[in-house]
Amino acid sequence: MSASRPRRLRRGRAALFALLTTALVGTLVLRPGAKPAEAAPATFTHPGVTVSKGQLDFARSKVLAGAQPWKGAYDRMAASKYADLNRTPKPRAVVECGSYSNPNLGCTDEREDAIAAYTQALMWYVTRDARHATKAVQLMDAWSAVIRDHTNSNAPLQTGWAGSSWAKAAEIVKHTYTGGWPDQGRFATVLRDVYLPEIINGSHSNGNWELTMMEAAVGISVFLEDRASYDKAMAKFRTRTAAYVYLASDGPLPKTVPSQNLDTRDKIVRYWQNQSTFVTGLTQETCRDFTHTGYGISSISHVAETSRIQGQDLYGTDVGERLRHALGFQAKYEQGEPVPGWLCGGSLHLGLGPVTEVGYNALHNRLGFAMTNTQALTERTRPSGTDNLFVAWETLTHGDNPA
Repeated sequence: MSASRPRRLRRGRAALFALLTTALVGTLVLRPGAKPAEAAPATFTHPGVTVSKGQLDFARSKVLAGAQPWKGAYDRMAASKYADLNRTPKPRAVVECGSYSNPNLGCTDEREDAIAAYTQALMWYVTRDARHATKAVQLMDAWSAVIRDHTNSNAPLQTGWAGSSWAKAAEIVKHTYTGGWPDQGRFATVLRDVYLPEIINGSHSNGNWELTMMEAAVGISVFLEDRASYDKAMAKFRTRTAAYVYLASDGPLPKTVPSQNLDTRDKIVRYWQNQSTFVTGLTQETCRDFTHTGYGISSISHVAETSRIQGQDLYGTDVGERLRHALGFQAKYEQGEPVPGWLCGGSLHLGLGPVTEVGYNALHNRLGFAMTNTQALTERTRPSGTDNLFVAWETLTHGDNPA
């Protein structure tokens, strides 16, 4: 992406600086491994992982007013197993996760306890019932007291899934609950010593792995106020996002992550699930299935949202452009459009999941893009719930949320 001249000089020097900064940051994705200028903020904003205080306040006001779709979204969350005040955490010292959940030694327990902690934190914020905050603390403390490692082939992905939810929960509790969290420091140490090392160096697997891992790394870095790990994770995220969603402006072939050595057309086609026709909005996993594609799209939106809260709006860069087209391309077929023969051999495995709200809100409501297919899918599937992995309650937190 090349820098463009500002069209409205009357907006003043501040607006000119912001525009030029955005344009400059947009070019950096072309140099894999380069850090966006001042990616980490000088001062972190809290709560600031995927959802901000302003967004929480907006959602709370709508729920208390009985307004839809937020009240229905809250009711769905409140009725879920994750909101149960009698939930008993099931921590393990070593969580062992193999391919296709074989073995599954603590994997589901960890992910679901992390989602439960985030759910309880949201319940606390909406209701101001301290029992929910203390339940979130109990879940986080139970795990921080014993977790020491993640092992087997799916360890990096598992760590990313659980870590992303832990960070969101911890941010809300630490920065909005005044009832105390004595073992907060121990939880921070576990995030720093057990979770972050497993994810910060990325992955050479399918793109959703690294995107989810970087989502967790960015979120943990915000909670820890670790600028170095934030910058490292964000740089990997920018490179992977460009290699995950194709734009026609990329040229005849998708971009790649240099360390994967996908240096021939044949290698790239194989990596893209044997898809040889590249069109805007196609992702590296579209021809695998929409569920894994949804994981990647969701993490792109989550990191972009966290970055926006922290003062750098990636929606105005190629990240937003890729996210917008990925949502629209997948939503079109998820909504039932016939699959052409050139796309994945004429057959798609649908099931995108509850992953559209964050990107749709940012790109449609804030930036004004039409996004007809994404809008139809989003509205049809409201209120969105959870995928029981790392996505949860986004109609409540981000549905038509102007904050």
